[in-house]
Amino acid sequence: MYWEAINECMPRDEREQLQLERLQATLFRVYMNVPFYRKTFDTLGIDPDAFRSLDDLRKLPFTTKEDLRASYPYGMFAVPLREVVRIQASSGTTGAPTVVGYTRNDLKHWSNLVARILTAAGVTQNDIVQIAFDYGLFTGAFGFHYGAERIGASVIPISSGNTRRQLKIMQDFRTSALLCTPSYALALAEAIQESGTSVSSLSLKYGLFGAEPWSEAMRSELQDKLKIIATDNYGLSEVMGPGVAGECLERNGLHINEDHFFVEVINPETLEPVAPGETGELVITTLTREAFPVIRFRTRDLTRLLPEPCVCGRTLTRMTKVMGRTDDMIKLRGITVFPSQIEAVLCATEGVEPHFQIEIDRKGALDEMTLLVEVSDSLFSDEIKDLQGFMDRIRRDLESEVGFPVEVKPVEKKSLERFDGKARRVIDRRKK
Repeated sequence: MYWEAINECMPRDEREQLQLERLQATLFRVYMNVPFYRKTFDTLGIDPDAFRSLDDLRKLPFTTKEDLRASYPYGMFAVPLREVVRIQASSGTTGAPTVVGYTRNDLKHWSNLVARILTAAGVTQNDIVQIAFDYGLFTGAFGFHYGAERIGASVIPISSGNTRRQLKIMQDFRTSALLCTPSYALALAEAIQESGTSVSSLSLKYGLFGAEPWSEAMRSELQDKLKIIATDNYGLSEVMGPGVAGECLERNGLHINEDHFFVEVINPETLEPVAPGETGELVITTLTREAFPVIRFRTRDLTRLLPEPCVCGRTLTRMTKVMGRTDDMIKLRGITVFPSQIEAVLCATEGVEPHFQIEIDRKGALDEMTLLVEVSDSLFSDEIKDLQGFMDRIRRDLESEVGFPVEVKPVEKKSLERFDGKARRVIDRRKK
């Protein structure tokens, strides 16, 4: 099932020609209207009219969040403010927020691209969509709202938080599609169980989760606990919001909307392209944004591209689920670890709740990691005497996964903070 079959299934040679034409128009737009890019091009002696192939894009430098913040609030806008009909901002997870704008055409494109993502994940005009993302300056809720209305679905704009009310609305309004972060979906699943509500009495069919990295083990857990088909989607405020990429029902990679975004994958240290199929940092150039175009934006998200065709029939290049951010990489004893690796081990361990917190300290010259993990009530009861032995098994599994010893401390259920939005898993005291 497609929303725009002509664009989603376009032959690759035709799509590349379309990308080139749109890239040329974008380069001209930013040179004429964005002082940052005009100064950059002039300094490097780059003529935006000289681009004749997509490979020429590599001649241009990257754009970073720091560049966007330095132009706060409107310095990167490519149209007069009177043409901007929507102003939003990033969530500021890793620093000060960045301000983005949308023209009427930008909002039209945004609605259609999110409609593609929803349709690919199985949502139709017959569904009731509960949006549990924050409706503030964060782009997630509004993007999904536009897309869901575009396909004709019934939208419940409940926003994030107030879990008890979320569950009542889910029951009373017969929600069939849940949209939120995977960590909040897990908290909702936990609340459903504690309320004594039977999941089978709900109308849930689909869960579209994003805004944070999550493992395949977490997907399996959510599908099992909520009895849904769980799909991943990807977007970021700086290039539009949700709608950049999303999984189809095959759940084997996220289809990138390449007619609107040109993507590269680079080595985050050398800044050179990685070999085809290798993991690296995703870099995105917008091709149709009017108000806020960006060139070679470093997302800091780590993924790899899957160029082979998908059985769903879409010809769009796919990317794997984001495994983490370069900002979230934990470098310990010369080894790089991502919270998603920890999550995968815990989800595979019976008796452990997939709620955890990583604490990193430096003791003397040695860095140490401590994992606080919620365990089921039975582990604290007299029924299981060897809690220490259970923790030792988790330690062994973790050491096998990450390559160094991890201290594991069990904590009681509900003792760790729950997050309505993006989960914050790591406390690194070495930086203080």
